Amino acid sequence: MIAAAERRVLAGRHFMNGDTACAEGALAAGCRFFAGYPITPSTEIAERLAERLPRLGGCFVQMEDELGSMAAILGASWAGAKAMTATSGPGFTLMMENFGLGLMTETPCVIVNVQRGGPSTGLPTLVGQADVMQAKWGSHGDYEPIAYAPASPQEMFDLLIAAFNAAERYRMPVLVMADEVVGHMTEGVTIPPAEELHLVGRKRPPAGANGWLPYAADGDLVPPMPLAGEGHHIHVTGLTHDERGYPATDAVVQDQLVRRISQKVQVHAAEIISLEELLTHDAETIVVSYGCTARSARQAVLAARERGVKAGLLRLITLWPFPGERMRELADGSRRFVVAEMNLGQMAREVERHTRAPAVWVTHAGGAMIPPTAILRAIMEAAT
Repeated sequence: MIAAAERRVLAGRHFMNGDTACAEGALAAGCRFFAGYPITPSTEIAERLAERLPRLGGCFVQMEDELGSMAAILGASWAGAKAMTATSGPGFTLMMENFGLGLMTETPCVIVNVQRGGPSTGLPTLVGQADVMQAKWGSHGDYEPIAYAPASPQEMFDLLIAAFNAAERYRMPVLVMADEVVGHMTEGVTIPPAEELHLVGRKRPPAGANGWLPYAADGDLVPPMPLAGEGHHIHVTGLTHDERGYPATDAVVQDQLVRRISQKVQVHAAEIISLEELLTHDAETIVVSYGCTARSARQAVLAARERGVKAGLLRLITLWPFPGERMRELADGSRRFVVAEMNLGQMAREVERHTRAPAVWVTHAGGAMIPPTAILRAIMEAAT
């Protein structure tokens, strides 16, 4: 029974950790189904939703593993629910096959990866940021992902809403690439009233349309999505399929389908990409960072300014699609770039590819945050 006093949106000012804020963001976005397997450091997300979802008339399922978790949320989405899962490194790897299924069947859902040190079991309780390229290339085949990188518990809330909105708007699985520090950090989180939240609804097909093609898209390249049980004759498959949804072993159909599911992100990249810039207007050295590492980068940039060095910060809130155009704009005028991240240069290579110039890498394989002093030292050296 739904508790009468239970509120979907806990409006007000709270003091909570990032994982809890993530769960509350999902509920505020309308999440009604969670399937997952406990794994550090994401488990608190599942624990919170296990408590809250049933009281709101939703469904929480602890699955046997992450393969099943990903499959379950795809099925729940086709039944009409806003659905999500949460995991960390090894579990994220197990989800990649069905992540690809979600991309091919164009199934809206959200996957949260609270990153830890890897490879393999790695550092289960300690921080990492080395899954960001897996978010881009982890499943086989060509596709364009959408992935967000929160840097605070507040953003764990805000970006869950953004992720669900993007999943519904572009009809696809969307990733939230958090990290252990942000997941376990406790800070103030402001949750607005439900009526102030902007939530995106699912694009629906016309009722009772004769000759309707389930995978025929209009100008925005996103086809409407029918739901199981509503009377539409549909076929959902991970095989290459034509506009009817029927399997087609055909190179032309393959090219048309894969181009469309990639281009529906590419052509809307300007709407999707979110960045934070600090003092970039006159910066000669620009630090690129994301997630918890960006918090250290901010302190380093401000310290460099105090020393008379014109430094600025470009924080990636959206990892994918990558903000290549903005990166090229900032590269004009022979600006120098410092990339700080908790891996061995995964996004640094992407920065170099778009700026066509070598960057200074401040990297670490995980286990502890990169301190501001290490980034400051790189800024000062780059400026000399």
